[in-house]
Amino acid sequence: MSHSATEETRRGFRSLLSTSPAARVRAVRAAFGDHRWEAEYRRRLVLTDTLAVVVAVLVAYFLRWEQFAEEPVRADVHVPYVVLSLLVGAAWSVSLVVSRSRDLRVVGSGPTEYHRVFDASWRLFAVLAVLAFLLRFPEARGYLAFAFPIGLGGLLLGRYGWRQWLHRERALGRARSAVLAIGHRDQAERLIRDLNGRDESGYRVVGVCVPSGVVASGEEIRGVPVLGELRQAGEVATRVGADIVAVSGSDAITAEVVRRLGWELEPFGVDLMLTAELADVAGPRITITPAESVSLLHVDAPRFTGPRFVVKSATDWLGAALLTLFLLPVLVLVSLAVLLTSRGGIFYTQERVGRNGRTFPMFKFRSMRAGADREVATLVEQNDGAGPLFKMREDPRVTAVGRVLRRYSLDELPQLLNVLRGDMSLVGPRPPLPREVAKYEQKVRRRLLVKPGLTGLWQVGGRSDLSWEESVRLDVYYVENWTLFGDFLILARTARAVFSGHGAY
Repeated sequence: MSHSATEETRRGFRSLLSTSPAARVRAVRAAFGDHRWEAEYRRRLVLTDTLAVVVAVLVAYFLRWEQFAEEPVRADVHVPYVVLSLLVGAAWSVSLVVSRSRDLRVVGSGPTEYHRVFDASWRLFAVLAVLAFLLRFPEARGYLAFAFPIGLGGLLLGRYGWRQWLHRERALGRARSAVLAIGHRDQAERLIRDLNGRDESGYRVVGVCVPSGVVASGEEIRGVPVLGELRQAGEVATRVGADIVAVSGSDAITAEVVRRLGWELEPFGVDLMLTAELADVAGPRITITPAESVSLLHVDAPRFTGPRFVVKSATDWLGAALLTLFLLPVLVLVSLAVLLTSRGGIFYTQERVGRNGRTFPMFKFRSMRAGADREVATLVEQNDGAGPLFKMREDPRVTAVGRVLRRYSLDELPQLLNVLRGDMSLVGPRPPLPREVAKYEQKVRRRLLVKPGLTGLWQVGGRSDLSWEESVRLDVYYVENWTLFGDFLILARTARAVFSGHGAY
């Protein structure tokens, strides 16, 4: 949020305390947008979801499976295509609702929305596949072969499009929820930094209540006013028209206090949100188990072996093979460009550190003049890289063709061969140099627990513009929380980052 916007919000919410309740609600809606956007956004999701499902079912209806079958298939049951189309379309729509894929708490940011759409789709078609096998009706094959991939692609594309629209709205100050933070000053500061620092979060902390102590007149935390103590939280939330009260744990905030606060907020339709003091732990690793009068929060330990990694390795190899075939013309053209525009070989091979510290030769298209490695010592004072990394924004060793290759990450394409060899993964932490690993702290070494990747969170999170600390945090987060579906999302975001060329040098 800009400085001017912060000042405007700050002045607006200071004045709320001296106005009537109706005026406060109007002021909050003027600053953050009323809740009519929520119903409108749901309607838009329903429209595009329905369109994607209808198109997918129609394609399967007209592309009859029989015309692709070389031999007649034995059928015990015949289901008319019209009936099957209606059943699949209706069941798919219901599945999207049951999976809560349009829950406004998950739409707009993070992978959960995409996960729910994917889960709702594959589970439905898994049931259809089982029924088709048991009852032997061949009509279902066309829907499995055509409707599922086309519909899923349409659903995800529609969600992505509306998410981009929502991000633009939130960047303009609309379609957001006002939050009252409750907790110690340092806890409130972290919450304000995380929520107010990202437009796509959809939340803005507009006031703070502290558990105890004297509240100084005009006191602020990162530009947000402190409006009272814990005992005044319910009153303050309704006075400023907050949509959500976010509670951080402390000695003064007991279960009884939270329960009473929920009762106070209930008549006003204000949601209560508890913030867990857990850093970089993804949702799938968290399980809440009720035990008598308390809820136990389980955090699964990350695992680095087992069936999931076998599936990941198989998916990596298949994906790399398909990408190599698809990109073969690009590989040939880039090879010719490197060979014909500068002296030296086409490829550059460099020793990198892989999983569990094992070194391997990593392949790249040569983007620098021959012998560039020997010039590092003379350029070390001009290093623009973060931490132990050596990078230069204006590196004199890079060739004219190399600058284009680096901007669009084309120099990284030969690493598909590393994936096929089993040295690397399609998605993972960046592959470090041995001299970088020698400087690693203990927490940084967790990056070596999985195979390095051709792309990763560092690639879609800012590439070379990231600080060393942020790069490490993203890599360690990926190592401990990766999922196969998350890998697909990172690959999709990578394509966007590569075409934009942002942060690459």
